[in-house]
Amino acid sequence: MTRLGYFLGSEEHTATELVEGAVLAEQAGFGAIAISDHFHPWLRAQGQSPFVWGVLGAIAQATRRVDVVTGVVCPTMRIHPVIIAQATATAQQLLGGRLTFGIGSGEALNEHILGDRWPAIEVRHEMLDEAMEIIRHLWSGRTLDHHGRHYTVENARVWTLPDAPPRVVMSAFGGKAVALAARISDGYFGAWPAKGLIRRYRELGGTGPAMGELKVCWHPDEDEAVRIAHRTWRHELISGQHSQELPCTDHFEQIAASVTEDDVRESWVCGPDPERHLAAIRQYADAGYDDVYVMQMGPEQAGMIDFYRREVLPAL
Repeated sequence: MTRLGYFLGSEEHTATELVEGAVLAEQAGFGAIAISDHFHPWLRAQGQSPFVWGVLGAIAQATRRVDVVTGVVCPTMRIHPVIIAQATATAQQLLGGRLTFGIGSGEALNEHILGDRWPAIEVRHEMLDEAMEIIRHLWSGRTLDHHGRHYTVENARVWTLPDAPPRVVMSAFGGKAVALAARISDGYFGAWPAKGLIRRYRELGGTGPAMGELKVCWHPDEDEAVRIAHRTWRHELISGQHSQELPCTDHFEQIAASVTEDDVRESWVCGPDPERHLAAIRQYADAGYDDVYVMQMGPEQAGMIDFYRREVLPAL
């Protein structure tokens, strides 16, 4: 049976609002929450990007039951993998073992900010592979000296450790990424009903849950929901490699200029019809997802969560 989770969009909400959303989702009966990790928002209308590790500490103290997954962290450039190992260990301890560490190869929008060259995807996969080798070693509590192709680590040891390290799930949108995920992770993370990718992940020996992110826009008025989704997330309807390659929010504003409200209406579930929301969730379940994390586009977190409490969760 597919488990329904709530996705916290860090690009749209303050740290306080994210914590409030986590609490509301737990109270409403969602089984888990996911949270994105960005330095910049995609579009100006989103307007936020708090530090995910600080937010996770607050969520750990404000919730008691829900599992938490990072969706997703790039542990290779903006923050060194040694520091990520310490951050995840602390978050896992605070959450009492409820953390799943979602990873990915990153986006230039967030990762170029320290002046590092943005490498080709093959190099980013190499970096992710090496970074996870470092992180898993440090989760064991052993001291690490490492002189690899991309990272040097000297006399590093993480002293504050949870009872068990987090499970690792990896975001993978192409064949090579899926092969890497099957080798280094404990689960798959996707952003659309990617039946072929999940099947390939399993064929290559990938184990663990498949987790999917589903964007919706709840509002009592469908037309207003479409307008909100268009204002805040229209860039996602442009195909291609832009999401990994463009370095600035203004660039995403420019490429998204051609997306219309009709495009949004045709692509996403917008409005208050519970059957449309349920149909979208079932599409993810049919594709092979074990967990579906539903993200509200726009500011109506409380209204959307209450709608799901009344109209969607009971039907599942």
